[in-house]
Amino acid sequence: MLQFEEYKVKLHNLEPAIEELRGNLGLEQAAREVDELEMKSAQPGFWDDPEASQKVVSRMGSLKEKIETFNRMYAQWEDLITLCELAIESEDESMLEELETGFAELEESISRQKLQTLLTGEYDKNNALVSFHAGAGGTEAQDWCSMLYRMYTRWAERHGFTYKIMDYQDGEEAGLKSADILIEGENAYGYLKGESGVHRLVRISPFDSSGRRHTSFSAVEVIPEIADDSQDVEINPADIEMQVFRSSGAGGQHINKTSSAVRLIHKPTGIVVACQTERSQFQNKDNCMKMLRSKLVEIKEREHLDKISDIKGDQKKIEWGSQIRSYVFMPYTLAKDTRTAFESSNINAVMDGDIDGFINAYLTAAATGNWASKV
Repeated sequence: MLQFEEYKVKLHNLEPAIEELRGNLGLEQAAREVDELEMKSAQPGFWDDPEASQKVVSRMGSLKEKIETFNRMYAQWEDLITLCELAIESEDESMLEELETGFAELEESISRQKLQTLLTGEYDKNNALVSFHAGAGGTEAQDWCSMLYRMYTRWAERHGFTYKIMDYQDGEEAGLKSADILIEGENAYGYLKGESGVHRLVRISPFDSSGRRHTSFSAVEVIPEIADDSQDVEINPADIEMQVFRSSGAGGQHINKTSSAVRLIHKPTGIVVACQTERSQFQNKDNCMKMLRSKLVEIKEREHLDKISDIKGDQKKIEWGSQIRSYVFMPYTLAKDTRTAFESSNINAVMDGDIDGFINAYLTAAATGNWASKV
């Protein structure tokens, strides 16, 4: 029964970390906020403003989920201690497999929740605007861009996040040239902020009749969605050029016969944003303004500028920047991050959205400064 005694010691050694996690997650404050939001939602006229009420409900749901996730983990910890004691008392070694599995799940849960405590940036809790841009290389690069699009939308679904297509430009023969999506959920930006950069693919191209190996590049940009009432942004209407055009999209599901799609050009910086997924031109313009506002705030924060007007146009030219990750399909299978050296040989799982290992490694390196390569 020595193994059970060892697990019992391991479990008791986890208690300080679990209690520290309770404080770092701010669960008491979260519980108080839930009470306040529930009182607010019970007020007459709460549903008169659907957009505002939906935000309250969404916030309430995410806070409750955080509290319940911790409580489930804590209950699992207590159950495993009880299991150890029962096994020792009854000398029943058949419980060992259940204990081993449960302990591994507990450690994973603790690690996952610790990760949340690393999300301390000003905008980490915000929704994430994710943009995809195919690099040079025609159909091959556009197909790779669509694979990345699928990877991140699958990741969002795995985590219970929702995503909304803002803009989608089909590739000429396959894939996509560019796309913008809004991933909605607590800490969406915090989790994904390290995914910005160039993603490199090496594979035998299905579009090459000679079966040659190709290297393709696509860029991913992640910025936080900024609230409409943010005090950080002042956009002069005279600085915006608005263009309207007919919508088009993958499979025809976004096609409109009227010119409802909107493109906004911020003339001082050259930033261009577009939205074509709403049937109303007004709604598309509103979404464009949200995207523009978010991009401007992100640049302002990144460049440590005092005000939006300090942003220069040449700072926002579309450039690939540095490569952050390689995905190799041939002659071997491997996805490897150049910044953290984290890697996975299960390339199919990665392309299905299993990228938490890369995200965890980035956030840990960002918190500790322990990078595999210069960032």
